[in-house]
Amino acid sequence: MTSLGLEPIEPVELDAGPFRLRPWRPEDIDAVWSAFQDDDIRLWNGGGVQSREDALVLLGRRLDWTTGDHASWAVVDGDDVVLASVSLHSIDRVQNNAEIGYWTAPVARGRGVAAIAADAVCRWGFAALPIDRIELCHAVENTASGRVAEKAGFTFEGRRRRSYRYGDGVKRDELLWARLADDPPPRTGIGP
Repeated sequence: MTSLGLEPIEPVELDAGPFRLRPWRPEDIDAVWSAFQDDDIRLWNGGGVQSREDALVLLGRRLDWTTGDHASWAVVDGDDVVLASVSLHSIDRVQNNAEIGYWTAPVARGRGVAAIAADAVCRWGFAALPIDRIELCHAVENTASGRVAEKAGFTFEGRRRRSYRYGDGVKRDELLWARLADDPPPRTGIGP
């Protein structure tokens, strides 16, 4: 048990069709630092990674699943090149809820990587954890995340006004999506 009373989560690899989700490794630091050189990733994923040291801190948090409140994966291709990141976080075992977040490296955009990875994580989370609802929030202006949410089987639920401060320091309205354990799975090409 952790100090929060949560059971640690055992790191696991997930098959996601053409991609593999594997736990982050210390040697992934160059891929993380490179990803955060992209303006969109810095904007939509917060401004917390301003230096290589910040990237190391972020990677360290993603490596450690022992708190039981998150699970984070590097999304890689057959050559083990990091294409994206996906995390199931804010896992609440009392309410049986969690949240999902992701980013996609610029070279991997437009290939369905984020939607396929999000779907794989949802399927895993519903099967492995005591959760039955996963929320996805994104800034209204981040239309690409809306397309990911829809393709990954999430249902649009509403707008949260000035709900989150993004990497540019602006508190923006967000769109709220959710996927329930008994929602029909999307057709991402992984699983039944």
